[in-house]
Amino acid sequence: MTWKKFSGELIRSSILEEVEQAIIRETQNGYKLKVCIGTDSQVKSNHIDFATVIVLLREHHGGFMYISQDKATTNMGIKERMLLEVQKSIETAYSICDLLDIYDVALEVHADINTNPMFKSNKALNDAMGYILSMGFIFKAKPEAFASSTCADKMVH
Repeated sequence: MTWKKFSGELIRSSILEEVEQAIIRETQNGYKLKVCIGTDSQVKSNHIDFATVIVLLREHHGGFMYISQDKATTNMGIKERMLLEVQKSIETAYSICDLLDIYDVALEVHADINTNPMFKSNKALNDAMGYILSMGFIFKAKPEAFASSTCADKMVH
């Protein structure tokens, strides 16, 4: 996966090294951190755009994020697309969770899935929640899932 900063600057090192350097820098500056990971997608005419974000929150002092974007050309239903979003978030969380454990940084995985049954994405809620929790991660859905429903959403719209 290719990662970039919100400014558009490409991350030249591995995302693991980049996140570790950020944790060290922010901790030395006195901030307590939490990481939230989420993915959102947008169906376009002939493909689906995906954006996965790693948000580093500084307790009471804002935050910053890293973004990875990709596309899928396959046609899929809403439930399949929601679960693919969750899969992308879990893969990202899994790739950095050992590092976060070393530095004692909390991690949440956010799913862009509505808890209200009136919304189509709700069909994937139980599967997504089970998938994320079974991997040992803290799960958040809308309206608490800002990493996917706000941060990643901005990158695909």
